[in-house]
Amino acid sequence: MDEKLFNAIQLVENGDINEGLQYLHSLIELANHEEKLMIADLYLQWGFLDEAKEIVNELLELYPDEGQLYIYAAEIAIEQDYEGDALDYLEEIKENDPAYLQALILMADMFQMQGLDEAAEQKLLKAKRLAPEEVLIDLGLGQFYSDIGEYQKAIPFFQKLIDTNAEIDHANVHLLLADAFVHTGHFEEALVSYEKGLMDKIEINALFNYGLMAYQLERYELAASKWNELKLMDPDYVPVYLYLAKAYEQIGALNESYQTAGEGLQIDPEYKELLVYAAKIAIKIQKTEDVATKLLKAIEIDSGFIEAIQLLSSYYLFHEQYDEVVNLLEKVAEADEYDPQFDWDLAVAKNNLDRYKDALNHYENAYTSFKDNIQFLQDFGYFLLEDGNLEKAKDMFVRILEIDPQSVEIEEELLRLEGK
Repeated sequence: MDEKLFNAIQLVENGDINEGLQYLHSLIELANHEEKLMIADLYLQWGFLDEAKEIVNELLELYPDEGQLYIYAAEIAIEQDYEGDALDYLEEIKENDPAYLQALILMADMFQMQGLDEAAEQKLLKAKRLAPEEVLIDLGLGQFYSDIGEYQKAIPFFQKLIDTNAEIDHANVHLLLADAFVHTGHFEEALVSYEKGLMDKIEINALFNYGLMAYQLERYELAASKWNELKLMDPDYVPVYLYLAKAYEQIGALNESYQTAGEGLQIDPEYKELLVYAAKIAIKIQKTEDVATKLLKAIEIDSGFIEAIQLLSSYYLFHEQYDEVVNLLEKVAEADEYDPQFDWDLAVAKNNLDRYKDALNHYENAYTSFKDNIQFLQDFGYFLLEDGNLEKAKDMFVRILEIDPQSVEIEEELLRLEGK
């Protein structure tokens, strides 16, 4: 029978699905009960749930005390979205049955999917009491606590699996532990766990997080090394380009940073955050011809992208392109996007375009947000002086001295205004 089952499997795996299923069905009448369960398991794996259910129900009538059959019945019911039936099957399994531990773990999974975390935890803890050395229960508890955000509770279970050299085929425990360390602020420990986990098997997301951890620890060259490794493995992993560009900037490799940003934009031209970052680096390396183009593209993608709007407005101001500032920010205002910086920038731009009344309105609008900002108070104060509003200008300068009593320039300006 084993050879015949193998032939059926080969047919299905080679794409001859109908022939394979017909052949498998023909084996049912010839199979003993154990072989029928093997056939049901194949049906379950391939998603033919009704066929699997029919065999399992037949076997349950013959062996109503066999716990493993109830496990199969529950798994089928779960796949068919009959969670209530699945729970009924699992509750039929007695505590002295070898399948009882598996039933507890399966019930815990079901309760967790339904948001019943406390009930799920109780099932797992009961399993732990019944089989304290079972590694799959430690894994289950560690993953459960991680899933619900209680990472500190997860760490001892993952650590125990590592300390006892438990072999678990389907989980990289070092990487699970690394994630728990990250979420509990144990960054150095996380870095070590990432290193060990990635020695066992390279996983793209874990490699990215390893680089991120190194970056947060200000180990920028290590971060760049790991992200370069990732980029070579999967050039289409778009997020890596932004972070690799940042790592290059941190180590002073600005040209490499700009080049990396450009590579990422070739893959995803609408990666708006990368467009803004590329513009920032372009300013630093004086490739100014690219700045406005990239920022305008980012704003075209997201008209409410405040960072891009602020940077473009600042760029225009620096280059004394005051009309462009006004056109940009008034268009943004028409789309109901707002940031206090917009009023400050419009005040400066319109003042330089001799639109003094409008400039005053923008300064007044911005004052509430920037009343503790010395640079703003200074700009506003000197604008008021030029506009002849001496008393209000003095108010601005007094406010500056309240914030910074050591501002000699402003103190002298006040003395001058007061005629002293």
